[in-house]
Amino acid sequence: MAMGELKISEMRDLTRIERIGAHSHIRGLGLDSSLEPRLSSEGMVGQIPARKAAGIMVKMVQQGKIAGRALLLAGQPGTGKTAIAMGMAKSLGQETPFAMLAGSELYSLDMSKTEALMQAFRKAIGVRIKEEAEVIEGEVVEVQIDRPAVAGAASKTGKLTLKTTDMETVYDLGAKMIEALGKEKVQSGDVIAIDKASGKITKLGRSFARSRDYDAMGPQTKFVQCPEGELQKRKEIVHCVTLHEIDVINSRTQGFLALFTGDTGEIRAEVREQIDTKVAEWREEGKAEIVPGVLFIDEVHMLDIECFSFLNRALENDMAPILVVATNRGITTIRGTNYRSPHGIPIDFLDRLLIISTQPYKEEEIRNILDIRCQEEDVEMSEDAKVLLTKIGVNTSLRYAIHLITSAALACQKRKGKAVEVEDITRVYNLFYDVKRSTQYLMEYQSQYMFNEVSAGEAEEDETNAMVS
Repeated sequence: MAMGELKISEMRDLTRIERIGAHSHIRGLGLDSSLEPRLSSEGMVGQIPARKAAGIMVKMVQQGKIAGRALLLAGQPGTGKTAIAMGMAKSLGQETPFAMLAGSELYSLDMSKTEALMQAFRKAIGVRIKEEAEVIEGEVVEVQIDRPAVAGAASKTGKLTLKTTDMETVYDLGAKMIEALGKEKVQSGDVIAIDKASGKITKLGRSFARSRDYDAMGPQTKFVQCPEGELQKRKEIVHCVTLHEIDVINSRTQGFLALFTGDTGEIRAEVREQIDTKVAEWREEGKAEIVPGVLFIDEVHMLDIECFSFLNRALENDMAPILVVATNRGITTIRGTNYRSPHGIPIDFLDRLLIISTQPYKEEEIRNILDIRCQEEDVEMSEDAKVLLTKIGVNTSLRYAIHLITSAALACQKRKGKAVEVEDITRVYNLFYDVKRSTQYLMEYQSQYMFNEVSAGEAEEDETNAMVS
């Protein structure tokens, strides 16, 4: 008995394994119904003006009142630019396409830069296709299956009795329908829908009238009302796909399988033109509608002058998504030229952008973010340890302070402590250097490193600058 108890206690729950990432705590932009940012909500802290501006953009996207516009998130490293973009993605929901791309990705793909950008653009444009289908929808009264006495002598036959609040009908079943009913584990009391064209059976739930059949039921059991009216109905079914998915299905010999293999390759312009023409026809006939989504390009300063020229032209297209770009650079060289400009972006493209600026976090905001991260990483930390970690975040960087949370938790675990204390933070702080201390160390011992080309005078000057910053 003791062995049985031991085995149960050692079993790990593998049903919910979620990787904790840098922005896994973000649930939205943290705005109320009037688009006013809360101080701390949905994982977002501070950056009130930036979040409010992003919220207005999200609302305009949801209402379909904005397309082909571009937004720039500019700010110092570690001020929450990517977090705001992730918050926008969560606020838009599943229906609105959101594609993410890093500027440096374009140079590592097996296709031209402009083709990669075009594919990213079309991933961010959704098409909501509507079609009418005939379905049989009702509550199962009885499933009767006749199995032959001798195996293999004849195929199975059966009858299915379905009812609504107004009528009841008996349907004869063939072997395929019997197999489909068996797969879905359909039994009397279930409310089902059968697609007449494909024969697909969808289990909608159990009827409220049969809710007392069993004393105990699982949490996944869903109760629905018995359908009203006719058993056979015409229903409008909506499919949501992106233009890129339609491109891939129509351009490759393996069709939709290319979506799973990832071997999309370059798609010909003729294919895209034909698809755009067809989608335009569907729009006129009322069969489809365009859903402009959001394309987020991080590290936009990594794009070169050719990419910026392409983006200028692409934003003028009728079916262009909202472009959100982010950068942490100041006045720097535009890649592919010798010219310098703000954020490394050409002036003509910069003129198209609505710019949202992010500000460095205050001490109180850093403390709130560290509290959220401790909760996300499931780390118990004492009040004094949090105060010390906040000071480290203020003096070094927020990212460095966040990295110390899990390290300190492991140090606490090693000494068999229940909560992270000041000594654990101090220990990992001495083990792992931040940028300032690492730079200072390099200045002191730079003569002992290989390929050292810094003169003594330059080293002293750099050390002074590092100490000042």
